[in-house]
Amino acid sequence: MLRFLPLKLGRLYRCLKLFLAVGLFIILLMNTHNLLASFQKNELTDRRFINLNKCPACFGTSWCRKFMNGQVTFETWGRLRFLDVFNVKNVFFAQYGEPREGTRRIVLKRLGSSQELADIDQKICKRATGRPRCDIVQAMYKTEFARLNGDVRLLTPDVVEGWSDMVHCPSQRLLDRVVRRYAETKDSGSFLLKNLKDTERMQLLMTLAFNPEPLVLQSFPSDEGWPFPKYLGACGRMVAVNYVGEELWNFYSAPWGKRVDLARQLMDIAEQLTNNDFDFALYLLDVSFDNFAVGPRDGKVIVVDAENVVVADKRLIKQNKPENYDVWYESKFEECDKEACLSFSKDILCSRVTVDHNYYAICQNLLSRYATWRGTTGGLLHDPPAEVIRDGQLEALLDECANPKKRYGRFQAAKDLRDYLEQLANAAAR
Repeated sequence: MLRFLPLKLGRLYRCLKLFLAVGLFIILLMNTHNLLASFQKNELTDRRFINLNKCPACFGTSWCRKFMNGQVTFETWGRLRFLDVFNVKNVFFAQYGEPREGTRRIVLKRLGSSQELADIDQKICKRATGRPRCDIVQAMYKTEFARLNGDVRLLTPDVVEGWSDMVHCPSQRLLDRVVRRYAETKDSGSFLLKNLKDTERMQLLMTLAFNPEPLVLQSFPSDEGWPFPKYLGACGRMVAVNYVGEELWNFYSAPWGKRVDLARQLMDIAEQLTNNDFDFALYLLDVSFDNFAVGPRDGKVIVVDAENVVVADKRLIKQNKPENYDVWYESKFEECDKEACLSFSKDILCSRVTVDHNYYAICQNLLSRYATWRGTTGGLLHDPPAEVIRDGQLEALLDECANPKKRYGRFQAAKDLRDYLEQLANAAAR
């Protein structure tokens, strides 16, 4: 009886594939007219499609001329609207063209799912009118986003604290940096909020509250060496950033030398975001294989999802001296049955000078044997060569980095792991 089981499962699998193929064919037939229309029309020139009609309840307008001129176009699959049901994150690949420079690939983001965007509209309407539906443009002028009018000189921590992860514990220094580097205004460069137009102020606050990723990219730009994509601009509720490469998951089965190099870079990112000359600690709260990408030419690892990043100002912590501020904080390892789960306290991240969170997050969710993703285990450094297994050092360092046995063991393990990965990378390159 048992030997017929694989045969039955194989037949069932083939039937399911056939069923899916037939289903997709029927969907294509039913959407033939829409399909042809999708290829003929550039929807990115449609004000309603990109939600430009909802501004200032939007993310900006700096790239609207490029959108309206047809310089931004979806790539093939992005033009098929019936496939949006599978694109929950609302992230699209597109081509951007300049007359003298030719075209290049970029990434477009709505910064949230369709439901999340609908929810923010509903919240704005309820706060302004008490009803779930309203004229969203008029409603914006009756919300806290319009509270900061032209008489308000600075964006201060008491106004926006807790609105999102980025400003869970904002310092004045951080907020001045956000305003000074705000890219959705022609007069950027000043930290004075009063220099922004009313609509620009509302757009900035809306972005800060809904999804601060664009502000993280602007405040900590790639041009200065930060490991994020370059922010390009926005039009309505569509944000454009540089395409930086394939997601890290695509390198899970890459040759050993390549994976070692990527692991080394990931640990370097953890170090840079934790300790830098600016005394801002950027703690990654959502660490998974699809939130990092690898450059096609330089092989550089980049953080491509910066929505869930807590920014702690170490100078402010040293100045205010909260309880135990100078005691090293060790993140607690907790096993769970879900993918990419982490244990953390935002309040502690905001009140300690020395924190091992980023090392913990990278080691547990990406590198060590505890890492699980899409049904796999073993992390990016799975199946090392025999000589590395015999040496035993890699496994020991990964274990101590993810689940330390010694007090403050993760701090030392992270340092030693970076050095050891450097050795392995050099050996693999020979």
